[in-house]
Amino acid sequence: MNPIKFLKNLPIFQDLQERDWLHLSSIIKDKVLPKHEYIYREAEKSDQIFFLVKGIIKIGTHSDDGREVIKHVLHPMAMFGELSLVGETTRNDFAVSMTDDVRICSIQTTQFFKLMEMNHLLSMRLLKTVGTRLRRAEERLESLIFKDARERIIDFLKSSAEQQGKKIGYEMLIKHCLTQQDIANITGTSRQTVTSVLNDLRKSNLIYFNRRSILIRDIAKLS
Repeated sequence: MNPIKFLKNLPIFQDLQERDWLHLSSIIKDKVLPKHEYIYREAEKSDQIFFLVKGIIKIGTHSDDGREVIKHVLHPMAMFGELSLVGETTRNDFAVSMTDDVRICSIQTTQFFKLMEMNHLLSMRLLKTVGTRLRRAEERLESLIFKDARERIIDFLKSSAEQQGKKIGYEMLIKHCLTQQDIANITGTSRQTVTSVLNDLRKSNLIYFNRRSILIRDIAKLS
């Protein structure tokens, strides 16, 4: 897919004028990455904003003892690395591909600022996007503080169903590429806890799962 054709599908760019698209076409870069390839690492210079065209990536960080903490798992049409637009000078997290043939577009932060100066509606849409990301981060922090491991894992299932699930009658199918360790890293639990909770939900006939998918029997009953 042509990068410009892809960007025209993103809500953040809906109000751009023809002159803006001409400018974008001259500054945007795109790249295809294999599985497990870093897009950026912690402590690297933060000077680009990215858009995910194809594949799945994860955004995360490492604790003081070296454990991986996954902040977000992103799917096509997601924007990431946007903290470079709000004062971040070095990366506080990493971004890495989780599937083969991940394709991304990138724009230098300085060039994106120029584009924002040309179109103030873009600035407003960016502010809304960053605000949504911040609200989700606050909700996740509250979950880590006030909910137990089982509740956090169930919240992860419900959130995944909402964001990428496919409804089949009362059931919801979630296709994914996550390991149980990944789910543990997302929910702030252990792999053993994830295994125990998923098996318990399966025994209760609330879900069915294998390595590549999770089927929620009836999301209203999932608790």
